Amino acid sequence: MGWQNWLEEAAAAREAAGLTRRLRPRGPDDSVVDLAGNDYLGLSGHPDVRRAAAEAAMLWGGGAGASRLVTGTLTLHGELEAELADWLGQPGALTFSTGYHANLSVVGALADRTAHVVSDAHIHASLIDAVRLSRAQLTVVPHNDVAAVRAALAARPGVRSLVLAESVYSVLGDEAPLTELAEVCAEHGALLVVDEAHGVGVHGPGLVHGHGLAGRPDVLVTATLSKSLGSQGGAVLGPRAVLDHLVNTARPFIFDTGLAPASAAAALAAARVARARPELAGTIRARVTELARTLGIPAPAGAVLSVPMPSPEAAVSAQAALLSEGVRVGCFRPPSVPDGVSRLRVTAGAGVTDEEWKRAAKAIDAIVGEVR
Repeated sequence: MGWQNWLEEAAAAREAAGLTRRLRPRGPDDSVVDLAGNDYLGLSGHPDVRRAAAEAAMLWGGGAGASRLVTGTLTLHGELEAELADWLGQPGALTFSTGYHANLSVVGALADRTAHVVSDAHIHASLIDAVRLSRAQLTVVPHNDVAAVRAALAARPGVRSLVLAESVYSVLGDEAPLTELAEVCAEHGALLVVDEAHGVGVHGPGLVHGHGLAGRPDVLVTATLSKSLGSQGGAVLGPRAVLDHLVNTARPFIFDTGLAPASAAAALAAARVARARPELAGTIRARVTELARTLGIPAPAGAVLSVPMPSPEAAVSAQAALLSEGVRVGCFRPPSVPDGVSRLRVTAGAGVTDEEWKRAAKAIDAIVGEVR
């Protein structure tokens, strides 16, 4: 089969299954109420964040200019890393150009063919890809099943092991049993790696900190700067020895250009705003709880409410109907969902006004009710 035929058949199969995805550019003056994005605290447009990004671009230029180990490490990176470490209660931090790279770096630098990775079944795609690239021995355990994690570690005694979890899972929005997982890891000498992409900001300094696990030598945190901090980039936070190891061995760090100055400065300003305004997280909690109650589904631990739909077509139809009402929501369909259930993805962020939120929530309740 030629490439053209193969591409045409793949496209036709996606279309028939209702799984075709298309890019839809939006302008800077878009009037639609955006409940689809990841700007949880609404800080990407905050005046302090905008100003910091613009000033950094004027001072440093458009990019870092090189990889971090050449000349791409800026004093701005150091300021951001110190701020993040202090906020999250960690010994140190290391920033990356994306959160995806942060996860690839951690697993790729700490695991190899001789290591064992125990991964939650609902882990993010970046961690799944990281394990594949590491070629480590892999055990996938049922979602949030601490007993299965214990059994997997016990089955390979004496093997260097990592346990991968998210503090808040992006699809179901539920919280990981972090305290129990940390106890199991301590019993077996394993390292717990927690992706806090959906926890930091929504839960202040994150759930690792909230559970009293910050600063432990056997707990490592990865995070993104593109969600609650409204910028772009990623970070790894934890023991200095681990961070030094990443600097020396993590290929996505060594061979990538450093985080752009505007992004670093924006994230730094956003972190300071988030620390000074904890009420933003309270707004998220109130909104997501209220909408979940209205729709008759459990409230998530994070900012994103996943609304189950009967089919991919129903999810796309509801999404389109809401857009016609001036409300943008996300849409999860296979293969982006771990359980195969299509869902609307509603971000109950703090970045829209109370009036906009009430109007959007009313439209969601009406349209979801019709489709379901």
